[in-house]
Amino acid sequence: MGSSGTGGPHKVVLATFHSHDAAQHAVDILAQHKFPVEHVTIVGTGLRWQEQVLGRLTLVRAVLLGAGTGGWIGLLIGLVFWVVTPWAPWAVGSGIVLGALLGAVWAAIAYVMRRQAFAAVPAVIADRYDILVDAEYAEEARRILTAALPAALQSG
Repeated sequence: MGSSGTGGPHKVVLATFHSHDAAQHAVDILAQHKFPVEHVTIVGTGLRWQEQVLGRLTLVRAVLLGAGTGGWIGLLIGLVFWVVTPWAPWAVGSGIVLGALLGAVWAAIAYVMRRQAFAAVPAVIADRYDILVDAEYAEEARRILTAALPAALQSG
């Protein structure tokens, strides 16, 4: 494998995993063994866009979700005002009401503009996750992972 393309040190593939969680677990193991993990990189390969559909989205549901989110934001802003001006506890209540109102209006506008009848969470997913390590640390990292994850390293 050539250089990392960032002008940094030469990196080699230490292990390949089929999930990001498994790759993170391997790096966690290295960290637990006091390995200098700042020399490790996780690289996803074979990227694709994926949307997990959460359910149907109606105007009413969009407005309620927007009001809820706006209410939380209003609560936080109201609490900040209350801390700054303790003689005005009404700031919390008015922050919640104003936040909910603005959140509902904004959500209604966004719903009408998007014209999408479902709610989804987008994500970028990789087919595989390579753990790269600076070449001078590769043997030490391989020794640690082979002791902790022998089956995972052999299956790739």
